[in-house]
Amino acid sequence: MANKTLFSNIKSKFTRTDAVNEAGGRAYNFTPKHALAQMAATGCFGGAYYASAETQLDAMRKLIDQVDDNVFLAKLAVYARERAYMKDMPAALLVVLSKRDPELMHRVFDRVVDNGRVLRTMFQMIRSGQLGRTSLSSSLQRAFQRWLNEASVGKLLSASVGNDPSLRDVLRMARPTPKDNQRRALFGWLTDKETEKWAPATEADLPAQVQGLIAYRQAATAEAQALIAGDLQVRWDLLADAAQGPLVWKAIARQMGPQALRMNLNTLLRRKVFTVDRLSESGNCDTEGPDTEMVDYVASRLADADEIRRSRQFPYQFLAAYMNAAPEVPHKIKTALHQAAEIACGNVPELPGPVVIGLDTSGSMSCPVTGYRGRGGTTKMRCVDVAALFAAAILRKNPDSVIIPFDTRAYDVRLDPSDSILSLSERLAKYGGGGTDCSIPLRQANTRYRQRQFAGAVLVSDNQSWVYQNQAFAYGRQGATGVLSEWQTFVANQQWMGTDAPKLVCIDIQPYGSTQAPERDDILNIGGFSDAVFHVVASYLNDDAARFVAEVESIEL
Repeated sequence: MANKTLFSNIKSKFTRTDAVNEAGGRAYNFTPKHALAQMAATGCFGGAYYASAETQLDAMRKLIDQVDDNVFLAKLAVYARERAYMKDMPAALLVVLSKRDPELMHRVFDRVVDNGRVLRTMFQMIRSGQLGRTSLSSSLQRAFQRWLNEASVGKLLSASVGNDPSLRDVLRMARPTPKDNQRRALFGWLTDKETEKWAPATEADLPAQVQGLIAYRQAATAEAQALIAGDLQVRWDLLADAAQGPLVWKAIARQMGPQALRMNLNTLLRRKVFTVDRLSESGNCDTEGPDTEMVDYVASRLADADEIRRSRQFPYQFLAAYMNAAPEVPHKIKTALHQAAEIACGNVPELPGPVVIGLDTSGSMSCPVTGYRGRGGTTKMRCVDVAALFAAAILRKNPDSVIIPFDTRAYDVRLDPSDSILSLSERLAKYGGGGTDCSIPLRQANTRYRQRQFAGAVLVSDNQSWVYQNQAFAYGRQGATGVLSEWQTFVANQQWMGTDAPKLVCIDIQPYGSTQAPERDDILNIGGFSDAVFHVVASYLNDDAARFVAEVESIEL
């Protein structure tokens, strides 16, 4: 017989590590498809804590070279846009598809390029030459022309906001043939009528929205401008520069969608949208009071459930709005942000039992969640803020669970699951800041909570565990990571207590290509920070076969 010590069943569970992560610690490589899917769901081409933007781009190109399944690339582009709500990665995948399989690119183009910003992002990537193209191929030109001719007037006007590249640049390169006089006049107006091809026969050929926008900008008084703005269905940015005062800004606020309102609360405050002039005893308008009608309107729009789901806003974006709102922003509006966050986390499932939730609060989690993107482009939201929001959302639906914030030690925290998600996450994000040992939550479960039954564990982290290399107590057994070693102890303990098949979920919110626990039947690795993550987690913990890569492959083209 073979050596029982060497070939025992339990030892076969301790898979030896096959990678070194960006922090220098032991890790397991993902398969190319899994690594690319994780990058597509979390990568924003911004500098992360352990990787620059250039490193991420190089890693993406190498992974794409290893994935020869073009259908998977097409499905991943759709998944990243429609379910992970990303912008840059889906556009990049579409550019790659334009070289590898133009027919597939055309099949998914309109689902990925669903607004002008993604169109301009894709154009920027093509013009940069970083993805193998420097100009529009005939196939890409047809796709761009189709989008430009079929997009609504509102979409085209929205796409005209922003530069480098501008919509004018896109039109000049794509050179679409207008489908009618109205579209010809619109292209001419957007490009300052630079060619006869797009010159309108008369000003009357311009769409009503454009004629209204011209009239708005030429209005002589604030009252006239506000009246026009109230009827215009155009993006608010197109109105802001010419606005002549609070009266007009109130009309603009009523044109904003919930996402624009959330992002511009302080702007609206400065423009006196939430206040109204009051007459003093002398008859002068020298005092201000709250404009309850506008406050009620903005609050109701922010907490509109249908609008939140339609506009695909991240749960963490409401936390960002709440954290950045000036003290003078009315309390009712801040309360609406709490309500909106609860709605945005509506897909959080009730799990089959309580779980151990490990929340990474180490120093690397202080990185902006969408990476460092240069002056003015870097979000104030850190990875730890998003991770804390995820942990709070899971606890809220599964109140018997236990949250363990950690870096190189566990932090003891007492929480009331009935608190709002924003309050819970704001409190959780204040812990830690040191190195990273991702095995700590499981070690706590195996010692402090040994007598409790759990359906499994959820780790929310960037997976860059490294401290165990310098601390002998945290070495994994048989060449495994500390996480896998502690997980095996967790499984044995829970099975002894009568829990059937506990499962481990590792939610990664950064685009690194390794993990602390390898993929297998009882371990799921998933990347992303939209509420689509909760769907995959729920399916997995409820014994559904839908895993991360399988979720991508389930997309219907």
